[in-house]
Amino acid sequence: MLNDASGFEKVYIACGYSDLRRGIDGFATMIQQEFKLDPFKPGILFLFCGRKTDRIKGLLWEGDGFLLLYKRLEVGKFQWPRSEAEVKAITSQQYKWLMEGISIEQRKAIKPLTPSRVL
Repeated sequence: MLNDASGFEKVYIACGYSDLRRGIDGFATMIQQEFKLDPFKPGILFLFCGRKTDRIKGLLWEGDGFLLLYKRLEVGKFQWPRSEAEVKAITSQQYKWLMEGISIEQRKAIKPLTPSRVL
């Protein structure tokens, strides 16, 4: 379920460290109070990562209740952005990179130099 973002309208990640001991109520309160977002919107996935970057939790409202998702990698780590303590909306491509263990903060490509005119 977490490897494919096609079922989600929007994905938010909580940058920095989150306490993964929290449950549904703790994460829903965090989303409302700290990030000023509504966790009760269907199709919006909120992702959290603790200090151990091999596991994440997700919170998803399904219209009649919350779904709390937990994923632990057997090999590798998530490349989670640690520089900010805020929530960040990510694109479906960034979500794919995150699930593949690639950093979502890709550097901009360098434009190729135009060949100089030969005299």
